[in-house]
Amino acid sequence: MRIADPTEDTLVNEVKLMLDTLPLDGARILELGCGRAEKTRTLAETGRVDEIVALEVDTIQHEKNLAITDLPKVRFVHAGAEAIPAPDASFDIVLMLKSLHHVPVELMDQALAEVARVLKPGGLAWISEPVYAGDMNSVLSLFHDEKIVREAAFAAVCRAVEQGPLTLDRQIFFQTRSQFDDFAHFEQRMIRVTHLDHVLSPELYAAVKARFESFMTPEGVTFRPPQRVDLLVKR
Repeated sequence: MRIADPTEDTLVNEVKLMLDTLPLDGARILELGCGRAEKTRTLAETGRVDEIVALEVDTIQHEKNLAITDLPKVRFVHAGAEAIPAPDASFDIVLMLKSLHHVPVELMDQALAEVARVLKPGGLAWISEPVYAGDMNSVLSLFHDEKIVREAAFAAVCRAVEQGPLTLDRQIFFQTRSQFDDFAHFEQRMIRVTHLDHVLSPELYAAVKARFESFMTPEGVTFRPPQRVDLLVKR
């Protein structure tokens, strides 16, 4: 298994990649760390899935998700990946969309054991993680350096595969598109988030703004952050 593929520059929307890759028709799906439920909505609105149970550990965001009333096939639950409130072998697909590295390092193995527990035999776990590289990462790492936790997340996936009952189906490397109109847009989406407490000194704030604006064009800033998917199968 590889943590990155520096040669891969294919630009793709991850939801489209899931729609093209995963057997979603009639599937019961568990999403761990659904955030603002944007990808949850897109998957639910395809009409292909039977149900999505969307977990979020951040209380503030979960309360916002509970206000969503137009997704009858989605059930929002306040819980973390390390203690999934669901019976054994109850899901066809488990999604962790850039969320494993947010699990406390000491609980990552437990989270993946929980993923294996709730998957049906032959079920799939789609574990996507950002690769520690690229222009966007050079900005983010100034105030929120995730090198250690991203490496820990990859190591946990490797252990889960080595120890079973999860096996590797394939790894997929690609780039996504992140567009920002200006620094205020970046600040709102990436700095002032509810699940993290970013407090930047005036000096650090200025450095982050300067680094971001070094990529500015008349159309704003468009990053192409590299991503990795480890697609796992429950034996």
